[in-house]
Amino acid sequence: MHSWVLACIADPHGTETRGERAPKEWDELLPWWDERRKELRAAFDRGADTPAQVPFGFYEANLGSWARRQAHEAAIHRIDVELAAGAEPTTFDTAFATDGADEALSMILHRRTADWSAVEAAGTVLVHAEDARTLWSLTLTPGERPTLGGPAEPDVTLSGDADAVYKRLWRRPANVSITGEQTLLDVLETP
Repeated sequence: MHSWVLACIADPHGTETRGERAPKEWDELLPWWDERRKELRAAFDRGADTPAQVPFGFYEANLGSWARRQAHEAAIHRIDVELAAGAEPTTFDTAFATDGADEALSMILHRRTADWSAVEAAGTVLVHAEDARTLWSLTLTPGERPTLGGPAEPDVTLSGDADAVYKRLWRRPANVSITGEQTLLDVLETP
Protein backbone atom coordinates (compact mmCIF):
# COMPACT_ATOMS: atom_id res chain seq x y z
CA MET A 1 0.00 0.00 0.00
CA HIS A 2 2.73 2.48 0.95
CA SER A 3 4.55 1.74 -2.30
CA TRP A 4 1.39 2.37 -4.31
CA VAL A 5 0.70 5.65 -2.51
CA LEU A 6 4.30 6.77 -3.09
CA ALA A 7 3.90 6.05 -6.81
CA CYS A 8 0.69 8.11 -6.86
CA ILE A 9 2.52 10.98 -5.18
CA ALA A 10 5.45 10.74 -7.61
CA ASP A 11 3.11 10.87 -10.62
CA PRO A 12 0.32 13.26 -9.56
CA HIS A 13 -1.30 13.42 -13.00
CA GLY A 14 -0.94 9.78 -14.00
CA THR A 15 -3.56 7.08 -14.10
CA GLU A 16 -3.56 3.48 -12.91
CA THR A 17 -0.18 3.85 -11.21
CA ARG A 18 1.30 0.77 -9.61
CA GLY A 19 3.76 0.71 -6.77
CA GLU A 20 7.01 -1.15 -6.55
CA ARG A 21 6.52 -4.85 -5.80
CA ALA A 22 7.57 -5.99 -2.35
CA PRO A 23 10.37 -8.54 -1.97
CA LYS A 24 9.23 -12.10 -1.38
CA GLU A 25 11.86 -13.00 1.21
CA TRP A 26 11.05 -12.07 4.81
CA ASP A 27 14.58 -10.81 5.56
CA GLU A 28 14.28 -8.36 2.67
CA LEU A 29 10.63 -7.49 3.20
CA LEU A 30 10.82 -5.83 6.63
CA PRO A 31 13.62 -3.37 5.74
CA TRP A 32 11.92 -2.65 2.40
CA TRP A 33 8.60 -1.95 4.15
CA ASP A 34 10.29 0.24 6.77
CA GLU A 35 11.95 2.29 4.01
CA ARG A 36 8.58 2.81 2.25
CA ARG A 37 7.04 3.90 5.56
CA LYS A 38 9.80 6.49 6.07
CA GLU A 39 9.44 7.74 2.49
CA LEU A 40 5.70 8.12 2.89
CA ARG A 41 6.04 10.06 6.14
CA ALA A 42 8.56 12.37 4.46
CA ALA A 43 6.23 12.83 1.48
CA PHE A 44 3.41 13.95 3.77
CA ASP A 45 5.68 16.70 5.11
CA ARG A 46 5.34 18.44 1.71
CA GLY A 47 1.92 19.73 2.77
CA ALA A 48 -1.70 18.71 2.41
CA ASP A 49 -2.32 20.75 -0.76
CA THR A 50 0.53 19.11 -2.70
CA PRO A 51 -0.96 17.46 -5.82
CA ALA A 52 -1.10 13.67 -5.84
CA GLN A 53 -2.89 11.11 -7.93
CA VAL A 54 -5.88 9.83 -5.98
CA PRO A 55 -7.81 7.12 -7.85
CA PHE A 56 -10.99 7.71 -5.89
CA GLY A 57 -12.99 10.43 -7.63
CA PHE A 58 -14.66 11.63 -4.45
CA TYR A 59 -11.37 12.62 -2.76
CA GLU A 60 -9.38 15.73 -3.63
CA ALA A 61 -6.24 14.85 -5.61
CA ASN A 62 -3.70 15.89 -2.99
CA LEU A 63 -1.53 14.64 -0.13
CA GLY A 64 -4.15 15.63 2.44
CA SER A 65 -6.51 13.01 1.04
CA TRP A 66 -3.81 10.35 1.15
CA ALA A 67 -2.81 11.31 4.70
CA ARG A 68 -6.41 10.95 5.86
CA ARG A 69 -6.93 7.64 4.02
CA GLN A 70 -3.64 6.17 5.28
CA ALA A 71 -4.25 7.25 8.87
CA HIS A 72 -7.57 5.42 8.98
CA GLU A 73 -6.24 2.43 7.04
CA ALA A 74 -3.45 2.02 9.60
CA ALA A 75 -5.77 2.61 12.56
CA ILE A 76 -8.29 -0.05 11.55
CA HIS A 77 -5.59 -2.62 10.82
CA ARG A 78 -3.95 -1.78 14.15
CA ILE A 79 -7.18 -2.91 15.79
CA ASP A 80 -7.00 -6.15 13.79
CA VAL A 81 -3.48 -6.83 15.07
CA GLU A 82 -4.46 -6.03 18.66
CA LEU A 83 -7.49 -8.32 18.49
CA ALA A 84 -5.43 -11.12 16.92
CA ALA A 85 -2.88 -10.77 19.74
CA GLY A 86 -5.62 -10.94 22.37
CA ALA A 87 -4.91 -7.37 23.46
CA GLU A 88 -7.41 -4.67 24.31
CA PRO A 89 -8.00 -2.58 21.16
CA THR A 90 -6.76 0.98 21.13
CA THR A 91 -9.30 3.66 22.00
CA PHE A 92 -9.04 6.51 19.51
CA ASP A 93 -9.59 10.09 20.57
CA THR A 94 -12.91 11.68 19.75
CA ALA A 95 -11.71 13.94 16.92
CA PHE A 96 -9.85 11.16 15.09
CA ALA A 97 -12.68 8.65 15.51
CA THR A 98 -15.27 11.19 14.34
CA ASP A 99 -13.18 11.90 11.26
CA GLY A 100 -12.93 8.14 10.61
CA ALA A 101 -16.68 7.72 10.93
CA ASP A 102 -17.20 10.69 8.60
CA GLU A 103 -14.78 9.25 6.05
CA ALA A 104 -16.58 5.90 6.16
CA LEU A 105 -20.01 7.46 5.66
CA SER A 106 -19.18 10.27 3.25
CA MET A 107 -16.37 8.73 1.19
CA ILE A 108 -15.67 5.01 1.60
CA LEU A 109 -19.30 3.91 1.55
CA HIS A 110 -19.65 5.27 -1.97
CA ARG A 111 -16.72 3.15 -3.12
CA ARG A 112 -18.22 -0.05 -1.70
CA THR A 113 -19.77 -0.89 -5.02
CA ALA A 114 -20.06 0.86 -8.33
CA ASP A 115 -23.40 -0.81 -9.01
CA TRP A 116 -26.07 -0.11 -6.42
CA SER A 117 -28.89 -1.46 -8.59
CA ALA A 118 -29.17 -4.69 -6.57
CA VAL A 119 -29.43 -2.89 -3.21
CA GLU A 120 -33.05 -3.03 -2.10
CA ALA A 121 -32.79 -1.25 1.25
CA ALA A 122 -35.07 1.72 1.86
CA GLY A 123 -35.19 3.93 4.90
CA THR A 124 -33.32 6.47 6.97
CA VAL A 125 -30.27 5.70 9.08
CA LEU A 126 -29.12 8.00 11.86
CA VAL A 127 -25.54 7.62 13.09
CA HIS A 128 -24.74 9.48 16.30
CA ALA A 129 -21.26 9.95 17.77
CA GLU A 130 -22.53 11.11 21.14
CA ASP A 131 -19.33 12.48 22.69
CA ALA A 132 -18.58 14.42 19.49
CA ARG A 133 -22.17 15.68 19.29
CA THR A 134 -22.12 14.69 15.64
CA LEU A 135 -24.99 13.22 13.64
CA TRP A 136 -25.09 11.75 10.15
CA SER A 137 -28.40 11.07 8.49
CA LEU A 138 -28.43 8.78 5.47
CA THR A 139 -31.31 8.07 3.17
CA LEU A 140 -31.42 4.65 1.56
CA THR A 141 -33.34 4.35 -1.69
CA PRO A 142 -33.56 1.05 -3.60
CA GLY A 143 -31.06 0.87 -6.45
CA GLU A 144 -29.25 4.08 -5.48
CA ARG A 145 -26.23 5.11 -3.46
CA PRO A 146 -27.05 6.25 0.08
CA THR A 147 -27.29 10.02 0.38
CA LEU A 148 -26.25 12.16 3.31
CA GLY A 149 -28.89 14.64 4.24
CA GLY A 150 -30.59 16.62 6.93
CA PRO A 151 -32.31 15.19 9.98
CA ALA A 152 -35.20 12.84 9.36
CA GLU A 153 -37.16 10.36 11.42
CA PRO A 154 -34.77 7.36 11.48
CA ASP A 155 -35.72 3.78 10.75
CA VAL A 156 -32.56 2.71 12.58
CA THR A 157 -30.17 4.55 14.87
CA LEU A 158 -26.55 3.58 15.53
CA SER A 159 -25.15 5.47 18.50
CA GLY A 160 -22.28 5.44 20.94
CA ASP A 161 -19.10 7.32 21.59
CA ALA A 162 -17.12 8.28 18.49
CA ASP A 163 -14.57 5.50 19.02
CA ALA A 164 -17.28 2.83 19.13
CA VAL A 165 -19.18 4.25 16.14
CA TYR A 166 -15.93 4.41 14.13
CA LYS A 167 -15.09 0.79 14.92
CA ARG A 168 -18.63 -0.46 14.20
CA LEU A 169 -18.76 1.28 10.83
CA TRP A 170 -15.52 -0.54 9.96
CA ARG A 171 -17.02 -3.86 11.16
CA ARG A 172 -14.82 -4.17 14.24
CA PRO A 173 -16.12 -5.09 17.72
CA ALA A 174 -17.67 -2.08 19.41
CA ASN A 175 -20.05 -1.23 22.21
CA VAL A 176 -22.76 0.66 20.35
CA SER A 177 -26.51 0.97 20.70
CA ILE A 178 -28.66 0.01 17.73
CA THR A 179 -32.38 0.68 17.74
CA GLY A 180 -34.77 0.08 14.88
CA GLU A 181 -34.39 -1.90 11.66
CA GLN A 182 -30.85 -3.27 12.07
CA THR A 183 -30.73 -4.79 8.57
CA LEU A 184 -30.52 -1.28 7.11
CA LEU A 185 -27.01 -1.05 8.58
CA ASP A 186 -25.85 -3.87 6.29
CA VAL A 187 -25.82 -1.39 3.40
CA LEU A 188 -23.37 0.79 5.33
CA GLU A 189 -20.71 -1.87 5.76
CA THR A 190 -17.29 -0.72 4.67
CA PRO A 191 -15.01 -2.96 2.60
